[in-house]
Amino acid sequence: MKIIPLASESLGVRSLATYVKIRRIGILIDPGVALGPKRYSLPPAKAELEALAKAREKIQTYAKESEIITISHYHYDHHTPFFEGLYESSSPERAREIYEGKTLLIKHPKENINFSQRKRAWAFLKETEKIAKKIEYVDGKFFDFGDFIMEFSPAVPHGAEGSKLGFVIMVMIDDGTKRLIHASDIQLLNEKAKEWIIKQMPDILITGGPPIYLEGYRVKDAWKVGLKNISEIIKETNAEVILDHHLIRDKRYPQFFEELEKEPLTFARFLKKEDKPLEAYRKELHKREKGEKVKLPFSLD
Repeated sequence: MKIIPLASESLGVRSLATYVKIRRIGILIDPGVALGPKRYSLPPAKAELEALAKAREKIQTYAKESEIITISHYHYDHHTPFFEGLYESSSPERAREIYEGKTLLIKHPKENINFSQRKRAWAFLKETEKIAKKIEYVDGKFFDFGDFIMEFSPAVPHGAEGSKLGFVIMVMIDDGTKRLIHASDIQLLNEKAKEWIIKQMPDILITGGPPIYLEGYRVKDAWKVGLKNISEIIKETNAEVILDHHLIRDKRYPQFFEELEKEPLTFARFLKKEDKPLEAYRKELHKREKGEKVKLPFSLD
């Protein structure tokens, strides 16, 4: 099993897009990327737009190498929509290039879904039904592809129980030598997701961390609950953890890592690159654009 992280907050954008290769079969997980339209009351900085363009190019490239595409939910940083989007780097042409002729294993568009995602799912399926090789709704389902198996979780909350952001599904891929779970947007805040992960006993876990940048505003006890749940997962499974996404939108994420017994990787670190959490440093990036001397904990090369 070959795992290639494509886009995430540690690589400068909102995403958790991942490519997995098993023998001759390519699997593209959550092929979307986006930028937060407003952060600190500021639009994306130039460096973020450049990172977005690079991430989009990677997703398009690896889509060509993929036979199977999975989608955990219908937020635009997890699937590419069929519209012209500046902060999603999307277009009908790019979406068609990703999905045409592919097997789509996707979250159910009508069950366990909030109103916003239901609308997005409808718009997505209206186009993909014309061009995909096959579409299956996979919540809670198991698939045997011969050289590997895939199992999808039941729908779990997008964050804490009762989240207004709806539900997501996780995917487990096992090729007989390695067991990977991609747990997108669970935010490590709900028991159902934690219990499913532990039951699967992964060797590698890719997951989005808690949105500590929203603590006290939209999310309660994100740090405390997220830390407790990921610590329990590490203790029970001893999995290699790749922790990215929402957590990396906060400058304090290295402190969160330090509180864990086993330090996780980010997408950037997995690729042996330095973290570039551009959104977290958007204020500083805008100051640099104005010619001010601002020190950053990463390079912009």
